[in-house]
Amino acid sequence: MIRTPLRRILAGTLALAAVALGLYGTLRYAGNRPNPACAASAAALPRLASAARGKVAAFQVASRAEPAPALGFAGPDGRRATLADFRGGTVLLNLWATWCEPCKREMPALDRLQSELGGPAFKVVAVNIDTRNLERPAAWLRDAGITALAFYSDREAKIFQDLRNAGETEGLPTTLLIGPDGCRLGRLAGWAEWASPDGLALVRAALP
Repeated sequence: MIRTPLRRILAGTLALAAVALGLYGTLRYAGNRPNPACAASAAALPRLASAARGKVAAFQVASRAEPAPALGFAGPDGRRATLADFRGGTVLLNLWATWCEPCKREMPALDRLQSELGGPAFKVVAVNIDTRNLERPAAWLRDAGITALAFYSDREAKIFQDLRNAGETEGLPTTLLIGPDGCRLGRLAGWAEWASPDGLALVRAALP
């Protein structure tokens, strides 16, 4: 027969275990709960997981839709723009530089992607981060026949530092796909054939 004090100790231990289990379950559920601000992007993640293949198989679909980092850069008119300015449409945000050969290699594909799908619902935002020879990037785009992409730039390369601090990049080129609600859908490190059938299918899968 279990004596009364021991019985009380066992009962208390079981009660504490039950409370701990309940709290664990609650916290686990809360951690997996979709962010209400990213509902549109969350709905696109399963479609992207199926579309990330072939020429864009390296695209890493986000495990959970979360707001993208607050990023700023100069627009085509030289005025400050932010990523938030593009809310309402899906954005393919690309960081590039003229000293980065893989960046230049994928520019024509990004230009064709913008020509093919660009509009109110989708835009390629390619941000140049050259910090020297500041006239060179725009001249290179003209010489390369890049006509569909608007010229965005950050002459201090702060956008790269912000993305690196957020764990989104380690080098160039880097491309982020962002939903119309301003939430990240995934990223691709390195260059890709964005205008290939696989690339077009991936972007279309991101559209609402």
